[in-house]
Amino acid sequence: MHHYGFMINGSFVFTSQKFKVKNRYTNEEFAEVSLAFENDVTNAINSAHEAFQISKKLPTHKRASILRKIAERIEVKKNELAEIITIETGKPIKLSRVEIDRSITTFQFAAEEVGHLFGEVLPLDVTPQSENRFGIVKRFPIGPVLAITPFNFPINLASHKIAPAIAAGNTIVFKPASACMISGIKLAEIVNDCCEVPGMINSILCSGSTLNKFIADKRIKKISFTGSSEIGWAIKQKAFKQKVTLELGGNAGVFVDENSNLDFAVPRIAVGSFAHAGQICIAVQRIFVHKNIYEDFEKRFIEETSKIKYGDPMDEDVLVGPMITDGDAKRVEEWVNEAVESGAKILIGGKREGGFYQPTILTNTTPEMKVNSMELFAPVVTLAKVDSFEEGIEQINNSVYGLQAGVFTNNLQNAFDAYENIEAGGVIINDYPTFRVDNMPYGGVKESGSGREGIRYAIEEMTELKLGVFNRI
Repeated sequence: MHHYGFMINGSFVFTSQKFKVKNRYTNEEFAEVSLAFENDVTNAINSAHEAFQISKKLPTHKRASILRKIAERIEVKKNELAEIITIETGKPIKLSRVEIDRSITTFQFAAEEVGHLFGEVLPLDVTPQSENRFGIVKRFPIGPVLAITPFNFPINLASHKIAPAIAAGNTIVFKPASACMISGIKLAEIVNDCCEVPGMINSILCSGSTLNKFIADKRIKKISFTGSSEIGWAIKQKAFKQKVTLELGGNAGVFVDENSNLDFAVPRIAVGSFAHAGQICIAVQRIFVHKNIYEDFEKRFIEETSKIKYGDPMDEDVLVGPMITDGDAKRVEEWVNEAVESGAKILIGGKREGGFYQPTILTNTTPEMKVNSMELFAPVVTLAKVDSFEEGIEQINNSVYGLQAGVFTNNLQNAFDAYENIEAGGVIINDYPTFRVDNMPYGGVKESGSGREGIRYAIEEMTELKLGVFNRI
């Protein structure tokens, strides 16, 4: 059984506090990791603070070179990294490979953006009192970034925090989720090996309660968190003097207009609903279909769902693996049963098998039911008939969340109206809300968070504008 440590100041640290790591599908122990004590977290922050004195002075070409090297190293190790993701989290192997490819692209995007951190020249001689003066505005790195990441995209979502931090000239304290610590360790090792500055990345493996004591540490200048709304907003309350980006939950809605191409829409929505057991922040959860095509859509969608294979995540044909914990599968079972007791109808699925939950479609639900009002994060969707385009948009907005939404329509006016009126950080026309390319501005409104990721946008949030005024005397 391999024993993994965490990284501080360029070296692995091992402690007496151990955690056994299990294969999510087989439940067999295959490794153990050392967990950090409070003094280790202190050392990680100190290392990041000291390394920042060097990293902030790295020239553009060196930062770009580091990022390109990381992308190249991930490419070499892509099969190993994909397998680790699948073993730890139960993510289907074909989706893990896609994630690694995306991570490579994320670092490549960051390498390109390093050379585009443009400032501006301001004409300040706009009044008689300010003659002979001009200003320049430039972006400067802010300091150590605390990156807290979830289990569902353990490499690429971490890359979305690490890559822009390096591009800006910052250092990183990186805490991966407990369910994917080895994936995080592997990524941190690659980043460290490619950086010229020891301590440019420090990875810590610890509980949220251990880290919580350091959230407001004045040496940390930026916190980038992806996870639950409850934890995210609590972090922002505590870190009120720091920059904070929150990428939180969602219960993404989709509207299918009466003129939609169902040959395209149905299979896309099925994938967006059930891939990775629905454990994606922008997975489809609520589907609203125009009454004129509802019956046809329902029939096709049930047929498409019946084709989805679940089981061993190492199977190339599997789209739905186990949920991240048996407890999560039991939670979903409770929510679905509760909905059925209140009048909902199961069209397909609706059963738990250990840590698996079958791909499930519910109808006759109400907005107040947990399966609609909360984030399911599971292979379960609700299906409802609406009378009009306007009602479809209204129902999408009937949520405390607002991350991304999808609208299928061939009506140009409806497409623009959806973009203008849906309350979400992203509106995807003629595709599912699960669509994301890694240079997009990504983030939500309402309970779904604040701030944006997507390399250029994340770099902007990891830098400060500084004004210089020059008087030509």
